[in-house]
Amino acid sequence: MTVSTIDEKPALVVIDLQKGIVSRPSVHPIEDIVANSARLAAAFRERGLPVVLVNAAGTPAGRTEAPARIREFPPDFTELVAELDAQESDHLVTKMTWGAFTNTALHEILQKHGVTQVVVTGIATQFGVESTARSAHEHGYHVVLATDAITSFDAAAHDHTMRNIFPALGQSGTTDELLELLNESR
Repeated sequence: MTVSTIDEKPALVVIDLQKGIVSRPSVHPIEDIVANSARLAAAFRERGLPVVLVNAAGTPAGRTEAPARIREFPPDFTELVAELDAQESDHLVTKMTWGAFTNTALHEILQKHGVTQVVVTGIATQFGVESTARSAHEHGYHVVLATDAITSFDAAAHDHTMRNIFPALGQSGTTDELLELLNESR
């Protein structure tokens, strides 16, 4: 469903737009994903709305069938990309799982600010973004996915999540549509 409204108290949650992840080849030009996320972050900040920047600093220890996961990362792996223009007013959430709610203070941060809606951007669609959107939905937040500010490393997985999963979790819209709704809600 196309996004219909922006709540009075939304928050922007930006997933894994960090040096160690955005350097990998992605389905959509990463510069566009970062630029759209940065535009949304600037608009949220301008309105005094919470901006949560999430980075991944590890992975859970459990066994998987996937190829061996990296357990040690290069020194700048977790650094957020400069284009996000992180501000002191932003909230940094560091996660060790796919989703930004598990074993972090994200829910408490959102509750402290009276947030009822989360706008989610970032990478990778079917991992961090989807996991965070699922948890947000389960926590009772209205979920909005910024469709042109989300990408993956796998086109089929991205398309599947965008077409089949996200419509069950919330609403979606482009950055321009979301900015227009933000402007109308002033």
